[in-house]
Amino acid sequence: MLWLYYGIQTNAIFIVSINAFGCVIEIIYCIMYIAYATKDARKLTIKLCAALNVVSFVLIFLIIQFSIPENHRVQVLGWICTSISISVFAAPLSIVVRVVKTKSVEFMPFNLSLFLTLSAVVWFLYGFVKRDICIYLPNVVGFILGIIQMVLYGYYSKYSVEKEKEQAVINIVVVNPLGSSEVFPIPLDENKESIEDVINQQFQVKKVGEEDAKEKHDNNVEAIEFQCVV
Repeated sequence: MLWLYYGIQTNAIFIVSINAFGCVIEIIYCIMYIAYATKDARKLTIKLCAALNVVSFVLIFLIIQFSIPENHRVQVLGWICTSISISVFAAPLSIVVRVVKTKSVEFMPFNLSLFLTLSAVVWFLYGFVKRDICIYLPNVVGFILGIIQMVLYGYYSKYSVEKEKEQAVINIVVVNPLGSSEVFPIPLDENKESIEDVINQQFQVKKVGEEDAKEKHDNNVEAIEFQCVV
């Protein structure tokens, strides 16, 4: 919304059109999220949208329109937009730290990082051609952070694959006629044995256990009958 306001102030039709389209998409996204979110998440999202999108925008608009001289409004608004854009680009740094700690790229999709980087490149070129530092400066930061994310993805994606292989298990459910059913999570090593071999092996072990349990059960019944006869 701030970049839309900036585009109106500078008569930049591309900034106005693209950010207007972005606002529409974000509104649709927020509506869909609120519609399907839980009650607590819905309340929190509504509060954040009202505080960050409505209250903050209205406050900035009023300050610029009534507190800043007309010949400095565009400059002040531009630097506000620049600072917010840099904070948006820096937001994924928390995910970067998580990737380094866990050596997993599960929470850092590559496509998102790729297109954010491409967007930063295009907007940098646009700002450079227009000689607008408020446009190309934050996108320099965005480009650097995007490259860092893609490099980390390429480096740690192999660790994620190895981790998935290490954690590959098969859950075998064995129905016990003398009690509750049991679930056996068994690590599966495809290089050593097949799924069928694992199932047969576990079934044989469980069958022996069931026979022992049944024998004990029969002995207990005979003991009870003997006591009743005596």
